[in-house]
Amino acid sequence: MKRSPPSSNLSSIFRIVRAFPSKSSPSPPPPSSLVSSAEKTLFESDASSHETPSPSFSSFSSSSKSICAGSLLQLYSKKFSKLSSRSRTSYVKRTGGLAASKLNLDDSDKFDYLARKQLSSDISSVLSDTSPGPNIETEKLLETVLDIPWLSNTNPLLSSCQKEVSRVRKQKWVFKCTQDRRFQQLIKTCTEKIGAEAAMTVFQKLGRETGIKEYNALINVCIQKAKDADDDDIALQEVYNAYHLLGIMKEQGLELDEPTYGPLLRYLVDAGMENGFHHVTELVNGNSENSILKFSYYEMLLYVNINDEKKLRQLCDKAMATDEKEKHDVIGNYLMALCESGNLREEILLLLDVLDITRISSRRLVIEIFKWLGRQQKDSIAQKFLLAINDYGEVEDLSEFIFSYVANLPNLLVEDVILKYKSLHEKLKVVHSSASYEKLISHCCNLREVYTVLDLADEMVDIGLVLDLEVLHAILHAIEEAREYILVSRIRSLICRQNLIPNAETFRRLINLVIRMKDFNAAYDMLNDMEKQNVKPTATIYNIIMAGYFREKNFYRAKMVLKQMEAANVKPDSQTFSYLISNSDSEGEIIKYYEEMKQTGLQLTKQIYVSLISAYATCGQIEKAKQVMNEKRIPIKNLNEIKSALVSVLASNGQISDALGVYDEIKNNKSSLEPKAVLCIIDNLQREDGQLDRMLEVLKELEEADSDIWTDGCCRVLLYCVRFNHISVAVDLLKQLEDVTRDNEMGMEIVIDEVYSVVAEGDPAILQGGLDLFHAIKKDLGISPSRKVYDFLLTACVYTKSLENSLKIWKEYQDAGLPYNVVSFLRMYQALVACGDYMTAKVFRKKIPKDDPHVRYILEEYDRIYAGSTSQGEKKNKNKKKNSLPLQISKDDE
Repeated sequence: MKRSPPSSNLSSIFRIVRAFPSKSSPSPPPPSSLVSSAEKTLFESDASSHETPSPSFSSFSSSSKSICAGSLLQLYSKKFSKLSSRSRTSYVKRTGGLAASKLNLDDSDKFDYLARKQLSSDISSVLSDTSPGPNIETEKLLETVLDIPWLSNTNPLLSSCQKEVSRVRKQKWVFKCTQDRRFQQLIKTCTEKIGAEAAMTVFQKLGRETGIKEYNALINVCIQKAKDADDDDIALQEVYNAYHLLGIMKEQGLELDEPTYGPLLRYLVDAGMENGFHHVTELVNGNSENSILKFSYYEMLLYVNINDEKKLRQLCDKAMATDEKEKHDVIGNYLMALCESGNLREEILLLLDVLDITRISSRRLVIEIFKWLGRQQKDSIAQKFLLAINDYGEVEDLSEFIFSYVANLPNLLVEDVILKYKSLHEKLKVVHSSASYEKLISHCCNLREVYTVLDLADEMVDIGLVLDLEVLHAILHAIEEAREYILVSRIRSLICRQNLIPNAETFRRLINLVIRMKDFNAAYDMLNDMEKQNVKPTATIYNIIMAGYFREKNFYRAKMVLKQMEAANVKPDSQTFSYLISNSDSEGEIIKYYEEMKQTGLQLTKQIYVSLISAYATCGQIEKAKQVMNEKRIPIKNLNEIKSALVSVLASNGQISDALGVYDEIKNNKSSLEPKAVLCIIDNLQREDGQLDRMLEVLKELEEADSDIWTDGCCRVLLYCVRFNHISVAVDLLKQLEDVTRDNEMGMEIVIDEVYSVVAEGDPAILQGGLDLFHAIKKDLGISPSRKVYDFLLTACVYTKSLENSLKIWKEYQDAGLPYNVVSFLRMYQALVACGDYMTAKVFRKKIPKDDPHVRYILEEYDRIYAGSTSQGEKKNKNKKKNSLPLQISKDDE
């Protein structure tokens, strides 16, 4: 658990900077952890009476790597400027003149090209180096690190291939959709490498002005570092860094809105830092008196978190007593904060009594209030507010407020939610809106109630409401998740009734559903519909059809799809060639499709490399599958996934030692193996004893994975332990699984049942291990196995013809208080005849109820398979009964 910095430590910092910002002190003093004890005492004694020079922000945020990078910049600049023309020519020849000669440059330009290349490489190595330790001799260069112009003499020559790649990328990606995420990642990387202030300086040198978006990203990075910090001092430092950035923004005249200060306030609230909270709000708001609405939500949240009942009551009393126009907005913010506590507090009811919901300006606040009323089942208050809004005239919004209320009522089936939704509309005489109906449909989609969803969509048509195309896509997604592919016909009917104009994405989803139904004719009919409606098909749509044919092993039709794409003037993409390569049946075919892909100018994606590895392995060319990893163009970000694919292929083809060698490489590079490859290694280590330590080592790779995947891996290791009788290790694994599945009552039972389903296959070694684990589960874990476990063990006794174990397990039924049923009777009879104890079987058979014709048929089959008849077996084995254990059947079980 990450520790939050104590409020007392942060308070000392904010006492130091109480006067910040002002014209006399343009930047805040350093945090207490960065000043001497004498200076700290001086600051705390009278911070307002002293003016302390402010150190550069880089003194606590810039890393030694930026200093080293700056040193390289200056050293290369001085070194290369002093070289003579002859020395430059010699340098070119020594460092790779052949690569530079391809650019048709003279010696001087070749020199500059190679010098910049070497400089870039060295700086990259510095920034990627994780070893600590600043270079003291280069600290003086920090102030001039970035004074050297960036990219001032960049070579304008770019290959046509690079231009084409850039053009394709611009066509494929929408910058507006990805810029925030990518920029956040860029900020995070730069800040981690060189510090916040150095990162801002770099952006300025690159011609990017540091604005609100940049500062917001930097503040978020500081807050995340504070959350992740194990040390209180480090967390405290990062909080101060974020506070400092707010001060810089204010000095520059940038507007401080909630997206800027909100994350910092939220962190201070969660950490319970009351003094720090007030200092930040004072910095953001300045001398303005209109802060009550701006920070009301966070303020109430703070006192709820620190459980200050007195302050909570003061805030509520003040809000209820004021006559300002923002009164009800403040009350709404207070309510939202109080509702987040999850408890029905007295203050909530007091505020609800005085709240005029029609005077709240924020629609989001109103929705949150109705959600809380639904969770708390406050029907009378909800209806009072709905009536007030209805009288006020906000009819369209009212329909959405009704949905927000009914969708949060607890313990209601989907049908009851819909009934409540409609009844409130009728009671209030409110007209349904498209927005609320679509939200109701989305609610049902999340629950995969796809039949109910389509009924609601039909109702929208009946009352004249238009379904949004994006909602239709959500319905198609829900149908796919629920695997109710047959409903695609109703979707097509709905599109016609609504007069919707489907786009390429709509057709893609529809075609995907019919391909799942193996209805390829319907898919091609939809392609014809696309042509009629002037909707251009995409490579993705053809890829879906191709993948469907490959799943059906119809390789001829699958490869014909490529020609159909050419006829439709649709260019294949990397995924297309990935399917073709991975399903190639010869090395020549692999090379053919690979060369075709390169001729089209497509990039070599992760899927292509994985397909090459898989295809070569399928063709028996394991060595060539290994050689794929020698490709220098593999992106570093995809290297681990491609290596994991190679591990899976090697393990599946019996080369487990080579697979483990690649795994060790991945571990040495401080990466982790993909879950699928982990499971593949575990499966292939099960063939011989002595692999337990290696298997447990590989299993640790799944600790950070999804709990279901980790459980799956544990089950496989448990089977190994059962097979080779490592019972103590199996018990330890089950204890770990017990902790993981503690919140799921059926979790452990399912895991144990899964293990014993394999025990039932009848391997004698596994049966003995299964019996030992069976007793350990009851004794060491105190768990009562389910009836399935007893049935599986009895089935294993049949296959192994173990009469003694059969009789013991039969007695275990009685000891566990499990009544015998028809299945257990039949299984025990099968065990007796399989083991040759026909005398006991004959007596036992009389006890089995024979009213069901299926039971009679099964008994006859047992007699036919195992003995021909019990009478014949009885003559041959009269003396066997003397040596068998007594079979006990209680009168209740007869």
